[in-house]
Amino acid sequence: MRNLLCCLYMLIGTNPLSAQKIIPVFKSGTEGYHTFRIPAIVKWNHTILAFAEGRVSGSGDFGDVDIVMKTSMDMGKSWSALQVVASNGRLQAGNPAPVLDQSDPAFPGGRLFLFYNTGNASESANRNGKGIREVWYTCSTDGGVSWDKPVNITTEVHRPNQSGYNAAYHFPEDWRSYANTPGHAIQIRNGKYAGRIFVAANHSAGNPQSHFTDYRAHAFYSDDHGKTFQLSKNIPIPGSNESMAAELSHNRLLMNSRNQRGDIRQRIVSYSSNGGETWDTTYFDPQLIDPVCQGSLLALGTRKGKRILAFCNPADSLRRNRLTLRISYDEGLSWPVAEQIETDPSPMAKDATAYSDIVSLNRHTIGILYERNQYQEIVFTFRKWK
Repeated sequence: MRNLLCCLYMLIGTNPLSAQKIIPVFKSGTEGYHTFRIPAIVKWNHTILAFAEGRVSGSGDFGDVDIVMKTSMDMGKSWSALQVVASNGRLQAGNPAPVLDQSDPAFPGGRLFLFYNTGNASESANRNGKGIREVWYTCSTDGGVSWDKPVNITTEVHRPNQSGYNAAYHFPEDWRSYANTPGHAIQIRNGKYAGRIFVAANHSAGNPQSHFTDYRAHAFYSDDHGKTFQLSKNIPIPGSNESMAAELSHNRLLMNSRNQRGDIRQRIVSYSSNGGETWDTTYFDPQLIDPVCQGSLLALGTRKGKRILAFCNPADSLRRNRLTLRISYDEGLSWPVAEQIETDPSPMAKDATAYSDIVSLNRHTIGILYERNQYQEIVFTFRKWK
């Protein structure tokens, strides 16, 4: 019977990942916020740290938005009180991108970076040159209990042409809208680029273009634990947008991006052989269908010299629905394991499941933090994998 079940799972492209209960973490309309969105999650020793945007007055991307955090010490079964980690007065602080630096000799216990963006105008206004987006980071060395004074790295990782806001913001590239990856950033652990902090991002350049072709995905990285930063090359597909990266074997890196144009409802996959500085090949992956939404990517262990990857997104070409977790054993070339985390079977379902982030809890357990029920809550669950 066991052999028969395994054969059936292989035939239908799924795997018996054990289902778990859904645990609310952020519930819209509570704790002083109208809406919580844009989840990000990391694990530091025995602590899980869950981040989100706390939107004070409404559900829109722009407005009075803080970055908030909760922690769990029991594998996500219960969560702490809410903590505000970053704020921008009554303007926007968003796109939390946490990553743990575990190789800085100055911080032998590790140091958690939280990269984020601030903005003083809507995305549309920014694309029309009527606002500014900035890039910051703050750090914690005590498990998120306290955070350092934020550091502005806009001139290193952004290319705005808005000298009216800051004389240093005078770049001919004229980047306008700007956002870090929604979800975690990464630190490369092995090989030539070990220690590199790598943050996927995206920007618009120049005047707005039809079908969002003014957008390009890119990344920025640091090889000296946040003292300085460099920019990667852009992804060579117009409309490439929200992205996330994962380390591969042999100094390679994969970045997975959203297609903001929406003409091809598939994820954009880019491979780099130099730790994400440039891109060797970029293509649409028909295995990873997408309704124009965010997706999360995570490197797990290694098998036969190749990194095992997990990927999670709403696997639906029309709606944000059917949140699905996939596993790849060949560094993203194929995804033989797939399980729906949650789906709404109604043909009218809209925004049933949307943005997510994933974290490795232990050798065979993946935690999933995701938006559900038309952004009414951000919840946590987990799956066992083999």
